[in-house]
Amino acid sequence: MRGGEYESSEDNGGLGIAVTFLLIGLGAGAIVGLLLAPKTGKQLRKELRGRYDDARDAMEDFASDAKVRVEEVLDRGSEMAEKVRDKVGPLAERMRKG
Repeated sequence: MRGGEYESSEDNGGLGIAVTFLLIGLGAGAIVGLLLAPKTGKQLRKELRGRYDDARDAMEDFASDAKVRVEEVLDRGSEMAEKVRDKVGPLAERMRKG
């Protein structure tokens, strides 16, 4: 951090969007593949349920990771706000007296 500017150590840009579209595409492809595969209804339902559970677990993990990252960003923002407040407070007080 130089001169009061925040420099992110992580540059994810559109990575989150790309991962989201990748997961949607993989899910759609898996469903189409399952529906076109020659299996009995019972086998297909069992496999769909397993894949649904896997996808749900992956989304829960993703949501948990996102929550942790948001909390980290909020903590960093609070720290930066405190630093600014600590630096500006005495200056504002001198200007009021001044």
